[in-house]
Amino acid sequence: MPKSKVRKKSVYTAPTTDRRTPVKVKQAGPSHPVYIAVMLGVMLIGLAWLVVNYIAGEKIPLMADLGNWNFAIGFALMIAGLLMTMRWR
Repeated sequence: MPKSKVRKKSVYTAPTTDRRTPVKVKQAGPSHPVYIAVMLGVMLIGLAWLVVNYIAGEKIPLMADLGNWNFAIGFALMIAGLLMTMRWR
């Protein structure tokens, strides 16, 4: 059986110049105070919704009609506020 030829591997040489051009990234400043107020407000409204539901949910006609959906509304508001904290700088 014939013997296969051994291939010589060329030695890797890193490129000497960088082909990419540097791009300046604009630094994001702090969040607007209105954003922070809305974020905290949404979380507090969700908490207040749940507290009012527990204390006087049966006496308020709208909350009595919603039933267990009050929990979904309260927790959705609080989660929306918490998700807003990820964009807070």
